Amino acid sequence: MRSGPAEPAGPAEPAGLAGLPGPAVPSGPAVPSGLARPSGLAGSSGPAEPSGPAEPPGPAVPYPFGEPGTGVAALSLRYRIGVALALAVVAVGVCVHLGMTFLHVAPANTVTKAHGEAVDDWIYPEFEQNWKLFAPNPLQQNISIQVRAGVRGPDGMTMTTGWYDLSAEDGKAIDGNLLPSHTQQNELRRAWDFYVATHDSENRPVGLRGSLSESYLRRIMVLRLDRDDAVRAATGGDGVVERVQVRSRTSNVPPPGWSREKVSTTPSYRELPWWKVPQDEAAGGVR
Repeated sequence: MRSGPAEPAGPAEPAGLAGLPGPAVPSGPAVPSGLARPSGLAGSSGPAEPSGPAEPPGPAVPYPFGEPGTGVAALSLRYRIGVALALAVVAVGVCVHLGMTFLHVAPANTVTKAHGEAVDDWIYPEFEQNWKLFAPNPLQQNISIQVRAGVRGPDGMTMTTGWYDLSAEDGKAIDGNLLPSHTQQNELRRAWDFYVATHDSENRPVGLRGSLSESYLRRIMVLRLDRDDAVRAATGGDGVVERVQVRSRTSNVPPPGWSREKVSTTPSYRELPWWKVPQDEAAGGVR
């Protein structure tokens, strides 16, 4: 039996597609080497889902126990105890001062009668309280303190200086001064009030403090004369202050224009006797 011619074989199937029916499925574009696939997309066939909003940061975590603090808390226990003691001392001092000031300005009572000297020692002279401004009849006079001196020159002759108005000098120093000194404001006034309170109208001492007030006022006068260079002004050179005399000049404050009150504006004077200056004071022993 004769066989016919053999049929030509068809084209060979590509490797890897053997046994698959139908046409081959084209593969997707190749991913270039070196480009990593984004995380979250590995192995996924569809587009990546957008991530949700970022969560806000939580509250700050406090420092763990034992971390160094700031301010007083940073000090050691010993220094914190020292600070506490210092604050306690300041608080006690403020309370004592306020209490003393209250007792000083308050009307006479059992406490001030029993401890008035201690209250005065605390208040005078630095913390003096003058409540005359609020009195029913406030002070309506201007009182100035003046002094002159007997100066012995190098030739042995003694001459008398003119009157120095010390109150006017203090007023000029205070005027326009935002921070005047306590001395400029109160030294002369306190010394004169002390003298007047311990002497009668005839300048005779009353009580045991009369001689003390004289010595206090005299020493202030000698110091102020030395400050004003009164000796050089009187002698033209060296000299010694041998004696001083003090007087007060008192004049009423004129009433305002709308007032019908009539007062005399003529000044009155109170002259004290001459006081001999001890040698140590004249030589500068009171500085």
